[in-house]
Amino acid sequence: MINNNKNPQTQNSIIVCHVCQKINYCQNPYNKIKCIRCGSSIHYRKNESIQKTWAYLIAALIFYIPANIYPIMTFSAFGKTNGDTIISGVAAFIRSGLWPLALIVFTASIFVPLAKIFGLMFILCSIKYKWDFFYKERTKLYFIVEFIGKWSMLDVFLISLMTSIVKLGNIAEVNPGPGITYFALVVILTLFAAMSFDPRLIWDNHTNTERNNS
Repeated sequence: MINNNKNPQTQNSIIVCHVCQKINYCQNPYNKIKCIRCGSSIHYRKNESIQKTWAYLIAALIFYIPANIYPIMTFSAFGKTNGDTIISGVAAFIRSGLWPLALIVFTASIFVPLAKIFGLMFILCSIKYKWDFFYKERTKLYFIVEFIGKWSMLDVFLISLMTSIVKLGNIAEVNPGPGITYFALVVILTLFAAMSFDPRLIWDNHTNTERNNS
């Protein structure tokens, strides 16, 4: 956090420590500095935040394809093995009348990852093209994306639980399929993307507009 009412290159600027919330003064906030109270590294903006976020999002989008193509779960019974992808698993739960499970799988495996990926992409594009509106709404969108990302592993937990419960010897067995690995990578990459993004970048154009109008 920084007070941009002054030119950071020529006058003292204010940066708040992210750890202890101590206000620090510095002449050039773009240099590497440490908090005078706790010694933590503080920064004007996260280093290469936009580039890192884009890299994580693109990688997550690539891994999302095999996560939906390969079976996420295999079910073996009486010598026969069937594999279900995310979509076919949702459809199977619906046909069986298990609407709550279908809703959980759809939300955790389809809606949440895509909402995180395209939500962050939307914010990044708004920064690139310097949108001068909806600052509060875009900030709220980021925190919503960050919050729902914590529920992305719900589907992985569900499959792990079913794998440990459905163990009936040679009669029936549930095992995680290769798709679960790719899906777990998607979840991890989207979490890293949200962590690497600096929401203060949303407000930079607003601050520059205010300075130009003053």
